Amino acid sequence: MGAGYKIGAGGEGAVTLAGSLSLADAGHLRRDLVPALEGARTLDVAGVTALDGGAAAVLAAVAAQRGAELVGADGDVARVLALYTERTSRAPLRAPAGHRGLLSHIGDATLELWAAAKDHLAFAGELASSTFGAFRRPGDVRWRDVGHLLERHGADGVPITIVIGFLIGVITAFQSALQLGKFGADSLVADLVSLSMTRELAPLMTAIVVAGRSGAAIAAEIGTMKVSEEVDALRTLGLDPYRFLVLPRILAVLIAAPLLTLLADVVSIAGGLFVAMSSLDVSWQGYVLSVREALGVADVFGGLFKAAVFGGMIALIACERGLGARGGAEGVGRATTSAVVTMLFALVAVDALFSVLFNLWGI
Repeated sequence: MGAGYKIGAGGEGAVTLAGSLSLADAGHLRRDLVPALEGARTLDVAGVTALDGGAAAVLAAVAAQRGAELVGADGDVARVLALYTERTSRAPLRAPAGHRGLLSHIGDATLELWAAAKDHLAFAGELASSTFGAFRRPGDVRWRDVGHLLERHGADGVPITIVIGFLIGVITAFQSALQLGKFGADSLVADLVSLSMTRELAPLMTAIVVAGRSGAAIAAEIGTMKVSEEVDALRTLGLDPYRFLVLPRILAVLIAAPLLTLLADVVSIAGGLFVAMSSLDVSWQGYVLSVREALGVADVFGGLFKAAVFGGMIALIACERGLGARGGAEGVGRATTSAVVTMLFALVAVDALFSVLFNLWGI
C-alpha cells in the first residue's frame, strides 16, 4: 500500500480509498487495487483529498476492468475523475444541414458568382498591369520560352489538325454532294466546302483541338505550379508570374491557332477534292478553279481573325483557371476540367457572335 493513500473495506461489496493520489503513486495504486476490487461492486473515493490526471486514469481503468463503480467523489476530485470516466457525446462542431429553401440556394449561387467575378477581375487587372509593364521592360518577359511553347502548342498539334481537317472536309463534301446532287449542282461542292471550312468549320474545329490539347495542358501545368507554391516562390524571387508564365503562353497560342487553322483550311479543301475526284467525277483542275472563284481574301482572313481570337481566349481561360487552382491534386483536376468546359462554351458563344456580326457587316 502506498504511503499517500489507504485502501480499506467498506460495506458489502464496497472498497474505500482515501488519501492524496498522484502520478508517482500510479504503479503501486494499480498493484494494490486490482486484488482489492476482486468481487467488489463499488469503489468509494469520498476519502480522496487530492487527485491528478495520472492517478485518475489508473482509477478509471482499474474500476472499469473490475466492473466496479466509482462513487463518493466530490469537488475537484469529481471534476478530474469526470474527464476519464464520463463518455458524454460532444455536440458536433457543425450543425447537420436541414432542409434549405430556394432562397438559400439562390443566395449561395449569387455568392459563388460574386466570388468568381472578383477572381476574374483580379486576373484581368494583374494581366493588364503586367502587360503594360512588359512594354516598359521587355526583358522581364521570357521571350525564349515562346519558341518552345510554339513547338509544343503548335507544331505538336499538326498531325491531329491534319487528320481532323481532312476528315471534316471529306464529311462536308459527302453531305453536300448528297443534297446538291438532287438538283444537279455537283459542281458547287467545291464552293460549299471551301467557304464553310475557311469561314466557319476550320477555325472552330481547330480551336476545339487547341482547347483540348493546349488549353488543358496550360491549366494543369500552371495549376500544379500554383498548388505546389512555385508561383509564390516566383513572387518571393521578385519575378512577376504573369510575365514569367502567362504572357509567353498567351503569345504562343495566339500565334499557333491561326497557323493551325490555315493548315486545316488547306487540308480540308484537299479532303473535298478527294471526294470530288473519287465520287463526283470532278477533275482536280475544275475543283481548284471553283475554289479560287468562290474564295475571297475576306473569307480566308476572316477565319484567321476568328482563330486568333479563339486562341487568345483559350490561353486566357487556361491561365486564369490554372492560377486559381487550390486544394492539391484534386484542385488541379477541378481547375483543368473547369477550364476545358469554359473554353468550349466560350468558343461556341463567341463563334455565334461572330456569325451575327459578319452577317450584319456583309462579310
